[in-house]
Amino acid sequence: MFTLNCRGNLLVADRPLVMGIINATPDSFYPASRWTAVDAIVEQAALMLEQGADLLDIGGQSSRPGAEQVTVSEELKRVIEPIEGLHANFPRAIISIDTYRSLVATEAVAAGASMVNDVGAGNLDQDMLRVVGGLGVPYVCVHMKGTPATMQQHAVYADVCLEVMDFFISKIAQCHAAGIRDVIVDPGFGFSKNSKHNFALLKHLSLFKSLNCPILIGLSRKSTIYKLLGISAEDALNGTTVLNTVGLLAGAQILRVHDVKQAVEAVKLLQELKP
Repeated sequence: MFTLNCRGNLLVADRPLVMGIINATPDSFYPASRWTAVDAIVEQAALMLEQGADLLDIGGQSSRPGAEQVTVSEELKRVIEPIEGLHANFPRAIISIDTYRSLVATEAVAAGASMVNDVGAGNLDQDMLRVVGGLGVPYVCVHMKGTPATMQQHAVYADVCLEVMDFFISKIAQCHAAGIRDVIVDPGFGFSKNSKHNFALLKHLSLFKSLNCPILIGLSRKSTIYKLLGISAEDALNGTTVLNTVGLLAGAQILRVHDVKQAVEAVKLLQELKP
């Protein structure tokens, strides 16, 4: 399907991949995904890898709607030691740093990360694309308008699919110009989008295959699921699996999830349906 050069570690994906979420934050929207102690983060990573995770995504800055920025020093404090611990314990694991700050990306890669996941797509830090190009790591480019603190004020579109497509066409060109070879696109479910927008993007996800980049989707336990069903994030695993399955059928190639075991099972079952 695709390959990613993760600092010399060539990841060859002949099936969709699963990215496990590790939030080194006290305020991410799903409490069960929060870990602050290094030992607990290493233990959770071990479980995710055992369950079949292909990637581990660690972040020290919540990007939930309305989230306020923490300082750069606080973000570094939250993620660098855990990344060093993960890299020491699982040297072949592919670790992604979830950040929109180029300094954090630089320090994280030096500590052992080999991918950058940026909800700002370079718009929140004008040095990000240049820095990632220099680091030579894959880059997850997420569509979002505004900042996590203001993004829901910008959930206005004439045609959300067309606008997100146009955004990626322009942004992928910028990434390549900055020297980024491996670009992964993420439509940004829940980022400056309401439930109607999210379902429109999911319904037409196959359109983004024309970009010739791996497609990552992050729907795990989000309000689009639990508000529609009248439940909580804690009860949204079944809904997550349903929408991940829809995404896989439409061409998603990376699932970013809190629950690795169930996502891996969905991938395995769908692979059996392939001709």
